[in-house]
Amino acid sequence: MNGTRSRAADLEDDLEMLSYTLEEVLRASGDPADQRYIEIRDRAAEALAQIRARLERTSDALYYQTKKAVYRTDDYVHQNPWRGIGVGASLGLVVGLLLARR
Repeated sequence: MNGTRSRAADLEDDLEMLSYTLEEVLRASGDPADQRYIEIRDRAAEALAQIRARLERTSDALYYQTKKAVYRTDDYVHQNPWRGIGVGASLGLVVGLLLARR
């Protein structure tokens, strides 16, 4: 879980950086001949490409971690069916009680 939180924090930092860069683009003159405008626009495009790549990698990593957890749970329940039934019944009871309170 710590890895997931770290990745989420990294993505949040990246999105903040992208937002700041895009704000600079909007504040620039907008004149296509202006060198500063061109530099900022290029930085924004590069930052966006990097964030998209990192987001894709993180998404893939989370997908595989979740898939791995599902397989482990499935294996556990197959090896210990009565425990699985007990856990499922307990969770069902707790959820039922919580919903009944509403």
